Amino acid sequence: MVRRSAPLCTTTPPRRGPDDPPGAEYELDGRDVVDEDSFYCALGEAVNGPGGCFGWNLDALADCLRGGWGARPPFTLYWRQPHNARPALASVSAPLLEVLREGGVSVR
Repeated sequence: MVRRSAPLCTTTPPRRGPDDPPGAEYELDGRDVVDEDSFYCALGEAVNGPGGCFGWNLDALADCLRGGWGARPPFTLYWRQPHNARPALASVSAPLLEVLREGGVSVR
């Protein structure tokens, strides 16, 4: 079995149809988060399924948190196996978590 080094991600347009309602729960698989790009890919897949997009930098993430990209805050993000990402996201983890919290996301 070949293991990919990061989740597959594309910059897909917003999905058709309404956002998930406030209060939704998403699970981010942190096993393959090896850098900032792979974090955003994993987040997009958590919210919108394989190849999904939910931001690609802090500004884009803040935009997505306003709705129209699959999820409407407030919502809960369960980050599974975050220890893999800690070293890779050390320089952006504080601003990233701040944007999520300010956007109405509870990270657990």
